[in-house]
Amino acid sequence: MLVRILEPEVMDTAAEAVDYNSMDHSAVNRLFVDDFLSAFPTGMRHVDQPHLFDAGTGTALIPLELMTRGIPLRITASDLAEQMLLVADRNIRDAGQTESIRLVRSDCKQLPDAASSYDAVMSNSIIHHIPEPLLTLKEMWRILKPGGLLFVRDLMRPADQVRLDQIVTTYAGTANSHQQQMFRDSLHAALTLDEIQALLTQIAIPSGCARATSDRHWTVVAYKPA
Repeated sequence: MLVRILEPEVMDTAAEAVDYNSMDHSAVNRLFVDDFLSAFPTGMRHVDQPHLFDAGTGTALIPLELMTRGIPLRITASDLAEQMLLVADRNIRDAGQTESIRLVRSDCKQLPDAASSYDAVMSNSIIHHIPEPLLTLKEMWRILKPGGLLFVRDLMRPADQVRLDQIVTTYAGTANSHQQQMFRDSLHAALTLDEIQALLTQIAIPSGCARATSDRHWTVVAYKPA
């Protein structure tokens, strides 16, 4: 079993932000949004502009994909990396979504938001950046309204180095060397399915809410008790 090797918590250089933004995330982002909308509570769809929180938004590609679906939403998109948010701001302006998506710079281990503030909290690939992911999971659960949806997807650490190399070759084989190294480091830093399930039980979320959803991802789908 590969040991978890932490990577820097914040990707906050201009080169990292540009390289991340230029990678082709489109298929993964579309699938994330498809699955998120499939899990979104039916009752919440009737709320006037449900308010969503995106933890670790990066360059805001997920919120922008979500807004292409024609659903009236408000999204607060948070990241700790200033360079990521600068690129995100350009992306949002280019897409004409400044009224729907609000960017904030905040630490998802200690959010300023009040409890029960959001109809849904989503996150794609933030957990592997956090040395102590339990803190971030607790915060996401805290700011979620009763009856709301927690939807978290992240990379799943492979069982061994051979499998890690196979995944990098399969999914980043045409990327540049820096992009491949970022992907490799992220896989090393990711949690296994057992590890995320164990963390969920510490905040009274059933472990079964986390499951493997691809050869390299796990996903948490949990509804906060009303």
